Amino acid sequence: MKKLILLAFLIGNSLSIFSQKNSNVPEKKEQSGFFAVDFLSVEMPFNATFLNEPNMGLTGIHYNLKFDNFYTGLGIYGSVTGKRGGLFTLGINAGFQKYLSERFFIDTGLHFGGGGGAGAPDGGGAFILPHLNLGYDFKDFSLTTGYSYINFFDGGDITSHQINIALQIPMDFSYSSYKNAESSFSSDEIKASDWNQNGTKTSFMLHLNNLSVKGGSQDTNGLPLAGETIRLAGFEFNSYLSDSWFFLIKADGAYDGIPAGYMDILLGAGYHLSLNNDRTNILAKLAIGAGGGGGVDTQGGVLVYPDISLEQHISDNVYLSVNKGFLMSPNSFFKSSTLGFGLKYYTNINGLANTSSKNTFKEFEIILKQDMYLNADRDLAPTQHLHQISMQLNFSLTKSLYVAGQTSFANFGNAGAYAEGIVGIGLKTNSFFNEKVALFGQVLAGAAGGGHISTGEGLIIKPSIGGNWFLNDELSLRGALGYVKAYGGDLSSPFLNVGISYRFSFLSSN
Repeated sequence: MKKLILLAFLIGNSLSIFSQKNSNVPEKKEQSGFFAVDFLSVEMPFNATFLNEPNMGLTGIHYNLKFDNFYTGLGIYGSVTGKRGGLFTLGINAGFQKYLSERFFIDTGLHFGGGGGAGAPDGGGAFILPHLNLGYDFKDFSLTTGYSYINFFDGGDITSHQINIALQIPMDFSYSSYKNAESSFSSDEIKASDWNQNGTKTSFMLHLNNLSVKGGSQDTNGLPLAGETIRLAGFEFNSYLSDSWFFLIKADGAYDGIPAGYMDILLGAGYHLSLNNDRTNILAKLAIGAGGGGGVDTQGGVLVYPDISLEQHISDNVYLSVNKGFLMSPNSFFKSSTLGFGLKYYTNINGLANTSSKNTFKEFEIILKQDMYLNADRDLAPTQHLHQISMQLNFSLTKSLYVAGQTSFANFGNAGAYAEGIVGIGLKTNSFFNEKVALFGQVLAGAAGGGHISTGEGLIIKPSIGGNWFLNDELSLRGALGYVKAYGGDLSSPFLNVGISYRFSFLSSN
């Protein structure tokens, strides 16, 4: 009898293993990474033009992928103290971490990027920022501090040696091959796989926001701005820590109402209250970040953003959002009331929703590229080529249709303050030539300005076509040709770009 029981157990266990190995649910892979926020106080040049200017405080937001001791990723810096509110940069990180003991480690690396703004002596915008830090690992987070050096080397005058401090928070994620995108599975199939875990509730919103400038707000020439309306376009991303609490990142750029060049990037948290069987939501938010440009004087650049949003369900997981709040500097030197409208999409990432019935793998693509605008028209300076570093994020709606968001910052071409924040849609083909090549076409539009590039009040449209050459399941080389046109400005140029793409799929459950 015992032998029969043992035999039945072995047969049942073998069938279970066989069934799991032959499951159609894609393999779950894990990628290590960390989120980081750092601060450095940059000494500004001392000359007749910039006499006794205070240090510029730069705060950076980064996400890095870890590969054993090495890491690489992307980061954005913005001015938060001093006189250069509105200076922003984008760049790529590469670094090395080595533990000296169980808790202490060395962190050294290099950030290369482009950007500028707020009348700073940034030249073409290209800069390097190496660092050498000592860190302490608290398990749930790490703190590092040490030496760093910054140099806007393409004709800029900003060079500085300084101490930096950084907070690093581990943030790993699960993923699968992009080839599994649009494959769907029942909840029972997911529960029988490695993906059987609670998903992270997430939302993404595209919105238009109107800033009604109040009080004693003024432009960088000291003229009053009160009564002006600044029209912004941008996005907001929310990730939920619980059913009600979430953190957010929000970015906007001006396209009307003032000279082109204003933008803001904010981080914060909020509380979500659901009513009417989750068809109506009320969200209270508070965020802080950096903003300025376009002639708007925000002093050092720190802005706070209290807001109340009302959302109403309209279709599937899509909601219409209306928000009302304030965007202002802490001392109210710059002050505005806000009124915005947006479309928001909710999903649960990399796990099951509480009442999930549809579980689909969705493709996500991160692209880092270098753009060149041929003979980009200027308002003041002679026409010449404009170069910029660019990050684009693609989210696939179907096998062939995707939505895209892109931000770009000048790094060569004597236009360091120029930046873009644009969104749009694209179409892509299936891969061919032994699954090595795929083609795409896209149309993006949004806000752009700064660096004396002739974009009027900031609205541009940017169609392009191109292709990807796949190196493996995750990486590909990417190139494109296109045209950029400013409405209300003289910018009207063909462009080309080359870059690298990192793509994967994640489980979306609704």
